[in-house]
Amino acid sequence: MEWLLWFTKFENTKPLSLAIFFICFCGIMWYAFGSRKRSERLESYKNMPFRED
Repeated sequence: MEWLLWFTKFENTKPLSLAIFFICFCGIMWYAFGSRKRSERLESYKNMPFRED
């Protein structure tokens, strides 16, 4: 259980949280731009609030 004490130190959790957020950001970018078909579909959603029908 001593390895859990590693998370209580602020200097250890800052780089860990940065790595987690960076991996999540890369995953979102890969999801959005990884496939041309999905990218075109998501791009078509940007004008959705301006459509009148």
